[in-house]
Amino acid sequence: MRILISTDAFPPRCGGSGWSTYELAKTLRAMGHQVVISRPIFGAGGPDDPMQYDGFDVRTYRGWAPPIPFVRNYFKNERLARSYAAALAGIVRAERIDLLHGQHLLSIPATVRAARAEQRPVVCTVRDYWPLCYWSDLIHDPAVSELCPACTPTMMTRCVRPRAGSAWPLALPAIPYMRSNLRHKRRALVSADAVIAVSSAIAADLRARTDDLRSARVEVIPNPVDIDGVRAAAAGDAPLSGPYAVCVGKLAPNKGSTKLITAIERAELTWPVVVVGEGPDRRLMERLARRSGRDVRFIGWQSRPETLRWLRYAAVLVFPSHGPESLSRVLLEAAALGVATAATQTGGTGDIITHGVTGLLSEGSDGLGDDLRRLVADEALRRRLGQAAARQVEMKFDAPEVGRRVETLYRELIGGRPTAAK
Repeated sequence: MRILISTDAFPPRCGGSGWSTYELAKTLRAMGHQVVISRPIFGAGGPDDPMQYDGFDVRTYRGWAPPIPFVRNYFKNERLARSYAAALAGIVRAERIDLLHGQHLLSIPATVRAARAEQRPVVCTVRDYWPLCYWSDLIHDPAVSELCPACTPTMMTRCVRPRAGSAWPLALPAIPYMRSNLRHKRRALVSADAVIAVSSAIAADLRARTDDLRSARVEVIPNPVDIDGVRAAAAGDAPLSGPYAVCVGKLAPNKGSTKLITAIERAELTWPVVVVGEGPDRRLMERLARRSGRDVRFIGWQSRPETLRWLRYAAVLVFPSHGPESLSRVLLEAAALGVATAATQTGGTGDIITHGVTGLLSEGSDGLGDDLRRLVADEALRRRLGQAAARQVEMKFDAPEVGRRVETLYRELIGGRPTAAK
């Protein structure tokens, strides 16, 4: 098959969604399929020359958006969907593409448009909550633990206030656009031939939270993990000589970053805690860490091999996420490396961790602190949980297994249509 994957993010500089897209593309290529990558890019830059990574020529499409809140989003969503779709349609014709696969919120509407115009099947992968929440995280107020029940005008008013600060009344006229933007993205998913939800939680929420998506075909297929590649990339000497805990991810409210400090205080942790990542909460976390008196070391973003090396040698991964995780790549990679994890129960985390079997799950920072204390005190428990996690990720999430499931879906959608590769 000849497959066009359009994605908002791709290595070498990207987060978990970009790496998951790359793992899928790499797996499909290893299975003998021809994969073309396309990506919209915003900001200053030169012409739309292909970017290369690991043998993939990434066809970049340069968009433009003014630096004005909400207006910027209109250009990056509704306007992009039209112009980028035309560029994707050109790739479909030039490369004789059999099927298109959109990977994230900016790319998917354009991908569906192009597929419909060129009469090709199209699949969309949903890795977070952008079809359900304008902000993609279901958090209407970082100070409130409850998740937003729905993007109604009332709840949108409540979620605009903490984000806009004292200027929040000026943002209220944007609410009709916010609702229209959600409808625009949902229409794209409904028009796709199939939607891949990367976790059972994502699939359930897509169906339960909006009538629009109940008619869509939703398949639960996880992100692939190149387990051998993760283990090879983590090679090297231990970065610290003694035991330590590690926390990896964006330092932001939806990741529960400030809850990390509360948890390690409750656990009375004496080990160093290494925080790999950056984000808007870093200064607040540093202040809280100093106040706690604990040994918390902030090392910022690291290259993927360095991040994996910190993971590999950690005694414990602490995962304090507050927002509903779809399917955390950090958890999957820690499992591949046999690292024991203490995590909060949120979103798709339960697809990876079974409490007491492949890790410890809790509700809130107090429970997380109690689980962390338990892991620190029991080396045998850490070893047992880490080994079980490694076995499970090999069975359920290894790239060849996930690739076969995606390939089966592709072949079903293409059906009896002759492919360009034949």
